[in-house]
Amino acid sequence: MAKIKPRKVRKYGKGARPCKRCGQYGPIVRKYGLNFCRQCFREVAVGLGFKKYM
Repeated sequence: MAKIKPRKVRKYGKGARPCKRCGQYGPIVRKYGLNFCRQCFREVAVGLGFKKYM
């Protein structure tokens, strides 16, 4: 009888990458290689040089 190996867990789609700052999975801002979740991005955006236009 052959041993059954446990399947490797793979994460596909949107939740595949964690935030660099807090490690949260979910909505990630990947533009320019930032890889911040949207909450962290809002906190550090001004310090990175982003401006809010309305």
